[in-house]
This record gives sequence, C-alpha cells and structure tokens, in this order.
Amino acid sequence: MTQRSGVPGNTLVLDGFVAHRNPAQAGGDLAGRTRLNLTWAVRRRACRLGRDHAGWPGRAVPGAAGRDRAPRPAGPCLRGSGAAKLARIAPPPRPGLAGGARRGRDGQGGGAARPARRADGGGGGGAPASPATPALDPAGAADKVRGQSSGGFFDVTSPTRRHLLAAGLVAPGVLAAPLEALGQAAAPAAQNRIDITRARTDPIPIAVPAMAGTGDAGARLGAQISQVVTNNLRNSGLFRPVAQAAFIQSPEAAAATPRFQDWRVIGANALVTGRVDASGERLRVEFRLWDVLPGEQALGTAYNANASNWRQIAHIISDDIYRRLLGEEGYFNTRIAYIAETGPRDRRTRRLAMMDQDGENNRFLTDGQFQALTPRFHPNANQIAFMSYQRNEPRVYLFNLESGRSEVLGLFSGMTLSPRFSPDGRGVVLSAMRGGDANIFVVDLASRRERQLTSGSGLDVSPSFSPDGSQIVFNSDRGGDQQLYVMDAGGGGVRRISFGRGRYATPVWSPRGDLIAFTRFGGGGSFAIGVMRPDGQGERILSEGWQMEGPTFAPNGRVLMFQRETQGRGPRGEGHSARLVQIDIAGFNERAVITPTDATDPSWSPLLG
Repeated sequence: MTQRSGVPGNTLVLDGFVAHRNPAQAGGDLAGRTRLNLTWAVRRRACRLGRDHAGWPGRAVPGAAGRDRAPRPAGPCLRGSGAAKLARIAPPPRPGLAGGARRGRDGQGGGAARPARRADGGGGGGAPASPATPALDPAGAADKVRGQSSGGFFDVTSPTRRHLLAAGLVAPGVLAAPLEALGQAAAPAAQNRIDITRARTDPIPIAVPAMAGTGDAGARLGAQISQVVTNNLRNSGLFRPVAQAAFIQSPEAAAATPRFQDWRVIGANALVTGRVDASGERLRVEFRLWDVLPGEQALGTAYNANASNWRQIAHIISDDIYRRLLGEEGYFNTRIAYIAETGPRDRRTRRLAMMDQDGENNRFLTDGQFQALTPRFHPNANQIAFMSYQRNEPRVYLFNLESGRSEVLGLFSGMTLSPRFSPDGRGVVLSAMRGGDANIFVVDLASRRERQLTSGSGLDVSPSFSPDGSQIVFNSDRGGDQQLYVMDAGGGGVRRISFGRGRYATPVWSPRGDLIAFTRFGGGGSFAIGVMRPDGQGERILSEGWQMEGPTFAPNGRVLMFQRETQGRGPRGEGHSARLVQIDIAGFNERAVITPTDATDPSWSPLLG
C-alpha cells in the first residue's frame, strides 16, 4: 500500500484490488462480487495508473487498546506489496587478492564469516552448502548432488530436483569432486579474499578464457560455460573480466598449465581455467581458480552431470569464485519468481513465471486465465505463495513446484493478500480483510490453523519475518499515515520504525537480518527504494524514480531486485513498460534484468546449490 498525491482520497488500493467500506459506492453491479465489496477502475485516473476510482470517504477510526490509530484522512490511495496492480483490471472473465574481509551492517561490508567448505582442492574458504533445495526435472527423479572431500560427501545442491512442468527445466545429479593443484601448493584461504568495499570501487580483474573442450560439443559447451561465468561476475559489479582479445596464452594451454606471467602482464589478478568433456548426454567439467600474482591454485573442482545441466554448473562455478575471493556466499545459482504481464494496460494478463537469476530459462507457471500477484518462494524453493483471482475472489494460494498445482490457503471469509513464508517454512504470514479492515494472520501449513496477530480497525499489510523468525515487519496506517512497524512474532511489542518524509510500503527483511528494504512514496509520482536497520536507524535511499516498488533480497543479502515502470501515453497506456532491476545494497551497479514480457513483483529464491 502506498498513498499517492493527486489521487482521490476515497479509494483504498491493497495488493491489486480496490476496496470500499461503503457498498453503495462500489457500484451496484460489482458490490456483491466479494464480501469486501471489491471493484476495479471505472474512471481514468487511479493510484499508480493515474486513474480515479469510485471510493470511500475518509473517516475517524475508533481507537483500539494498545494501538496508536488516528483518524484516517480522506487523502490519497494506500497501497501494499505489489499493490494497485489490479486496480486497472476488470474482474477476470589492485594488488593481488590478499586482504582481510571487512564486514559490517551498513551495506559497506560483507556478512558474518562462515566456516570453510573443503571440497575444492584449495584452501577451503567460503561457507557450507546451503540447505537442500528442490529443483525440477521432467521425470521427477530425485538426484542427489554431492561433492567429495577428504571428509566424505557433502550436499552441493538438493537431494531432490524435480521438474515443475514439461517445459525443459532439468536439474539432474551433479557430482562434484576436488581437483588437486597442478604440482603447486594450494593458496591459504585467508589470503584469497578481497574486501568487498574495495571491490566496489576497484573491481577484481579476472580472466575467464573459454574452457578447453574435447570435440566440437565439448568446445561449444566450454565456451558457453565460460561466457555465463563471465556474465555473472561482471553483472555483480565486483569483478572486471579481462577482454579476451588481450589474452596471450591460449585457453587450451592455460587449461593444461597456466603461464602466469602472460596473465600478470595483462592485469589479471585471478584466472579461471577449465576443461569440458562431453560424451553423449553426460558432461564432465573441470574448473580451477588461480591466484595469478603468487601463481597458486585457489580452487579446483570437477563436475559430472547431464549435458543439459551445463548452465547450472556455470552458476555453481560463479558462486564458488564469488565465495572464495570475497568471503561471502554467492547468489548466481538461484531463481526469480515474478509476474509476467502482457496486453494493453487497461486489460493486462498477469501470469506467475519463473526464471534463473540472469533472466535465462524463463517459463510460465500459470496460463493467465486468472490474474496472479505477489509471488513468494518457500525457504526450500519447492513452493510459491501468491495471490490469485481464481473463482473471482482474491485469495492466497500455494503453488507446488513438483506437481504444478495450486491450492487456496486458509478458510478466511474474505480476501487474503501479501503472503510470505516463515523462515522455517512451516507457516505463512499474510493479511486478511474483514469488514473493510486488514489484519495479519499466521497460517500453520501442517494443520491449516489460523492465528491472528493484529486486531482493530485499519490496514496492516505486507508482513515479513526476520530471518530468525522472532519478529515481523509490516506497514500500517494505524497512526493516520502509512508507515513501517515491527512487532514480535506473537503479535506483541508493536513499534514504529519509519520516520522519514513520505509514506512507506512493501517492507522485506534481509536474509542477514541487518537491514529492512522498503518502498517510499514522496508524492508527485516520486518513488524510492531504500534500506534501514530494524530499529529504523540508518535509512538510505538506493534508487529513485517513477513507479518503482517491491524490493526482494538475494539470498546473501548483498543485492536487491525490484520493479521499475515507465509512464504510458494515451487512454490505454501506450508505451508503458515494467521491468525488473537489480542494485547493490550500497546503491551502486543498478542494472535491468531482461525478461520476455513486462515483469513485476520479483521474489528471489534461496540458493539452489
């Protein structure tokens, strides 16, 4: 929810719908559509779209014990996470790599140090593998992805990777084994990291030649894998890949024995080499990361997989490089759930969609028969919670990535919206509308029991758990204006944390627990994406512009993704577009993510490997 200037004050927009407290003002033909008297845009100016709606006048809100609610003004619209989208929709028919990692909470450093993962033939470095996360394969086979080390086996990716739809998304088993250094000592882990703050201003120069390959298929896949790795590292803003035209040593020779002087002279501090052997449907990828200045191997791993899984191997390699050189988990082997939008602006089709974090392997999960909004990943990435207009009622649904089926969540009498999973994956926190007010509930996924956390008149929406599950941030108009609040997970201890100029919405907690990202609306169509600490201190605006909202964190808490829209022209919004954008939490390296359609409401998955 976000209030906007220049919009009539008798309209309430929440997560894609327009609600009226007075049924008579909703329009006779629409007043009975739902128990909340929903309606959609009927005039040309609205919240977020520049079109009015019939509405509900401001009124005094009776106070509730322990709550600081004030009279609701007859002011501009209120909007919530992914809000107002359906307001316009009719009801559906440097020197070396040495240096200690600095870590902080203000976006100027990394996260906390983590134990080393030793299965790389090098000094370890980095963090243990992420918790098991299911992916997808068309046969539904459960393929264990393991890496071998001196201590046995560890999970590199999930114990189960299944396909959602017969749409080509496969993730067969990937075996990862360490590669010993080529006659040289492995570099100690502590000497192979660089301060992320330094990397922002002076990106790490790294050479990624095409991997040598056996036969035409091996050579082709070797070049493709290297290109994906190059793109991932460049897009992070923390690495500067050296132009291939500058290479002196050939990729084939470097894969056998790097001639480090040839790489030093072109300014590379790190070197990635590899070899690809493609035999039928099977693939073996040998990858090595070298610290060029001392001439030492920092990392070495061999992957065995189905050839169709080459892109995931490239993302895993990118994460390994990121972890080893920067001392933090990467975020490349992840997916983005989002809403794919097509059609004229006054009659959009919105489908649930999913893609790799780099925009590849895009697929639609719903057919567009019913509108969809605000997708959110389960902590193990096997489900997506989202809001849909199935049966002409806006409700929260759960989409199962193994079966491709969805089911409504909860037995609420009215509409439900703004879903997010709890950190342990056992529950979903959401907002439910009753009698024109929105309050926050938690639904236990095992028993489907509902527990109400907030009460009273007003609008409490967009809840998001802290990573440890002990607190919830949400936005509310209980103080007379739309602001951010934090409460204990049981519903007590509510305190306001936003005090800047403007109205705040779509809060989301960082996976590291140190920041809360938000959308801020300052009036006149001016929007901003920012972050603040959980106590409300240290507010920083990362990006400003027209119509931007819905931040979501990468699993390492280092990068945000949000949606940005361009203003349309004419009565049907010609020229309007909606795109996804990434930005570092320090406010640099803002870049668009290419999607095949307009895209809104991004949600970042946890690491898949």
